[in-house]
Amino acid sequence: MKKAIKKLEDLMEIGGIRKDILLLVISGVSIICSLLHVQPFPFDLAWFAVILCGFPIILEAIIGLVTAFDIKADVLVSLALIASICIGETFAAGEVAFIMQLGALLEELTVAKARAGIEKLVHLTPQTARVLQMDKEVIVPAEQVRIGDRIRVLPGETIPVDGIIVYGQTSINQAVMTGESLPVDKAVGDEVSSGTVNQFGTFEMEAIRVGEDSSIQRMIKLVQSADAGKAKIVGIADRWATWIVVIALSAAVITWLVTGQIIRAVTILVVFCPCALVLATPTAIMAAIGNATKHGFLVRQGDALERLANTKIIAFDKTGTLTYGTPRVIAVQSVADVLTTKELYQMVASAERFSEHPLGKAVVQCFKKEKTDFTEVDNFQIIPGRGVYAEIEGKRVLAGNPELLTAHHVEIPVLEDTKDYIRQGCTIIYVSVNNTFAGFLALSDTVRKESEHMIDELLKLGICPVLLTGDHENAANTIASLLHIEDVKANCMPENKLAYIEKYQKNGMPVCMIGDGINDAPALKKADVGIAMGGVGSDIAVDAADIALVDDEVKELPHLVALSKHMMVTIKLNMTFSMTLNFVAITLAILGSLNPVVGALVHNAGSIFVIINSAFLLKWRSKK
Repeated sequence: MKKAIKKLEDLMEIGGIRKDILLLVISGVSIICSLLHVQPFPFDLAWFAVILCGFPIILEAIIGLVTAFDIKADVLVSLALIASICIGETFAAGEVAFIMQLGALLEELTVAKARAGIEKLVHLTPQTARVLQMDKEVIVPAEQVRIGDRIRVLPGETIPVDGIIVYGQTSINQAVMTGESLPVDKAVGDEVSSGTVNQFGTFEMEAIRVGEDSSIQRMIKLVQSADAGKAKIVGIADRWATWIVVIALSAAVITWLVTGQIIRAVTILVVFCPCALVLATPTAIMAAIGNATKHGFLVRQGDALERLANTKIIAFDKTGTLTYGTPRVIAVQSVADVLTTKELYQMVASAERFSEHPLGKAVVQCFKKEKTDFTEVDNFQIIPGRGVYAEIEGKRVLAGNPELLTAHHVEIPVLEDTKDYIRQGCTIIYVSVNNTFAGFLALSDTVRKESEHMIDELLKLGICPVLLTGDHENAANTIASLLHIEDVKANCMPENKLAYIEKYQKNGMPVCMIGDGINDAPALKKADVGIAMGGVGSDIAVDAADIALVDDEVKELPHLVALSKHMMVTIKLNMTFSMTLNFVAITLAILGSLNPVVGALVHNAGSIFVIINSAFLLKWRSKK
């Protein structure tokens, strides 16, 4: 039923667009015929344009006035149409109506193109799921899947909900969520996201997030909340439009009374329409949103880009934002004469192969990159809160924290290297073989490869980067020095981050906050602009933010900042041009140098210029 309704809505939408184009074609032909004095009928063919394009404008103006006394551009346009018809200027009325509807269609196409990239997410929503019930496969609507359900996914199918693989292995195309062009290998225990596509093998998964909590639905909600109408500057333009209506009527009446020529008053009404002014902001914002989408950003509020353009400070969370958020082995050191560094690494990775601890998994993942085989392990044991024990080639191996080795009477020597790594914020895994200290592995969250260049680009844009992190000062300063960040705030609890944001704002410095975790949510909400890491970020962080970075590519952040600044330049240019054009046209109309026909052409050409100028934002890219 839902599919049928959706298909009907799509057909109606397509039909509506085709109908608008057809009406415009008929109106355009009638205007041309009227201009060329082609008169196959006993009336002016411009009436076709007046009826097909003008009546909808007048009807909308009347509805707005009656229901909410909403005075906008269509009110003044309606007055110009009626006045032109009353003095017999049918061509002028038809021309105004035609160009207004043409401008509306261009705006609609601009907005549609801007939204096209993100609205693809809606169509990627899986409709069904293969749920396993009593060893039988039952195909059910995706919205009926519940947490804990076991689901089978075949090659080529879209994953219906978020889950964890419990049987099988495959490769997943995650481009929709992360932007990665290459498929990612997945096996038992790995998490998969809804909306991503199973490339090869069949697997079974347990649902962990369903319905509106699933990844694809969360992204869709962000898409649907992108609304240029929320921008503050749009409201200003609307208020100007109301005053312009009053001024236009006054100017037209005064001119009529002074000159005695009603045609001048009608011309003033025609050229005074604030259409270009009203179109100046929303078209630019929606085009900028479309551009941002292509670079991995989902903008929840149109005014977020306006606020970002005024930002002076960008505060960064460290883990998961400037760094990858997962520990990696950065050093392996053997102190035993009988073991090489390579052998120690292989021994620890083999012992940690069966561990469920994040550090153990990190060691295994990093070791896999060495392209060396694991060693067979016997008598594996997990020692909760301390580490692991295993027997490898007859050797008793312990790997874990100092308490683990101390409990087995292994003496750990004082090493300057371990002290240095600890000062840098690293985690140390101590290793003993046959109750003798053998060495250690140092693990650390590593800086994203694009972070340094990203910070340098922001500095060029006049942005001051700030590091707000819960890590201790040594780790924070190490990261900050690598990334050329001078303002560092360490040991930050959520309330501390919030306090720092408030402090900057009280000093008159607009702040943008970018983070990924639940602990960042208060700061994201408080900041003038909040940007959440949509790929690795928590649901709460994403919900608190104004913008979500879907693919976690922070390298695109300078582009977003530059885009927001260029968007404001475009809006100001649109407004300046539209107001200047109106002023010149009104002056000429008062002096009698413009008639309604020429006035309509000049004025509505301004609206088209504004729309086209805004459309350039769709493909804008700052010059390197």
